Amino acid sequence: MSEGEMGLRERKRLLTYRTVSDTAIALFLERGFDEVSVVEVAAAAGISKPTLFRYFPAKEDLVLHRLADHEGEAARAVVAGRAAGRAPLVALHRDVRDGLDRREPVTGLNDEPAVLAFHGLLYGTPALVARLSGHLERAEEHLARALAPGVPADRPVPVAARLAAAQVIAVRRVLALENRRRIVAGARAAEVAQGAHARADAAFADLCAGLPRYARVERGEVTE
Repeated sequence: MSEGEMGLRERKRLLTYRTVSDTAIALFLERGFDEVSVVEVAAAAGISKPTLFRYFPAKEDLVLHRLADHEGEAARAVVAGRAAGRAPLVALHRDVRDGLDRREPVTGLNDEPAVLAFHGLLYGTPALVARLSGHLERAEEHLARALAPGVPADRPVPVAARLAAAQVIAVRRVLALENRRRIVAGARAAEVAQGAHARADAAFADLCAGLPRYARVERGEVTE
């Protein structure tokens, strides 16, 4: 849903989320995650502590809010790919390559100072690293459901789809971490890009070989 399709109340709610999260992250980057209290974040954002907790149940959520939309990213790629007649793994591979082309921060292939600072905060804070597991679990659940479209929302997803989703999310995570590792070591994003695409291609070739049922489309449609 675009912002133009949202009601005024929803737009204001999303603006509050973004404003409070950005305020918190600025403070955390300046002084350190553990050195800034929730009370200080609330005061800087111009809201009360109880109001802040209505938006962000935990302090870590103030940072991980920036990743929230990415939880359903892989699932959306599968749904869009299905509509275009692409096999799930073909659609997911294209989504990763497109993200690399756009230098999306989530791919790790981005050397902008603000992005590097945020990643340093995220991966350099034990409490945030621990909280990331929940983000990955939700991403797996969204993807697993996209890989099993006929399963009702109130029924568990088959193990096969959950295993496939876990492998895909792990591949995306490791590819991003490898890109980030090289950039942190001093390489420029432009220098890492070619290898990043090659690593993604090789990883998805392995996924297609190991998960053939998700590398083809149903009813004899031709994959790209």
